[in-house]
Amino acid sequence: MNDDLRNIVLGVIAAGLSAALGWAARTYLYKRKLRRKQAFFGLPDNSESLLVVNREAGGPELTVMRHDVFALLELAALIKDCNAHAQVVAHDAAQQGFGERTEFCVGGPASNRRMTAHLASLLPGVRINVDAEPGPDRGAFQIGSERYRLDPGRGEYVILARLTAGQGTGSRPVFLFCGQRAITNQAATRYLARNHERLSRKHGNHSFVLLLKVVNSQAYGPDVVELVADVTREAQAPLPAPAVTRNSHRAS
Repeated sequence: MNDDLRNIVLGVIAAGLSAALGWAARTYLYKRKLRRKQAFFGLPDNSESLLVVNREAGGPELTVMRHDVFALLELAALIKDCNAHAQVVAHDAAQQGFGERTEFCVGGPASNRRMTAHLASLLPGVRINVDAEPGPDRGAFQIGSERYRLDPGRGEYVILARLTAGQGTGSRPVFLFCGQRAITNQAATRYLARNHERLSRKHGNHSFVLLLKVVNSQAYGPDVVELVADVTREAQAPLPAPAVTRNSHRAS
């Protein structure tokens, strides 16, 4: 074998080794990224999850608003990326506990009974005004001592939460998307899809509760979202007792 042929063979071997090492490195990084994503969502390979759907407030039981359908599509894509499966369940048919399967619950308590139960048992520091009568506090959130009012089309709030209910590391999480309007539910699912890696690095696989604000949805739809605050502590603590006003009476 002359020098030229030997150099060609060595070059081919080196190129092959480099390609193999590059493929192995990319595969390792992809699998590590996938495992982190699966751990955050509680969705190992071929696992089952629940998509709990609400109904349009005041409408038939199985009527889902357009933006809530878009929210479900966002979540379905995340679940598929984790090599997992989803079962769609109506809010009033999901009669089971939590922790065995990852659950994604969409919609506020006015249209989702399952959400009402989760708020009562997991987030006692959250109250949502579901009065049908018009008023300044209709749809308002109270989280701890703070109140967040709805300004339709301009400033609307949504709670994005990942909760494990303190059932240990093997417990599958419950994700809540609880908004003042259907478009805010979609905004929260899109925010999660775009930011799950950052949220995973910050919170790990622990519980968190975020308050998001959807800005000018009448112009920008669900795309412009601001993080208002991490309200995990306030949401998981009981609401502060209201101040009691005492009237003094003097005998005349």
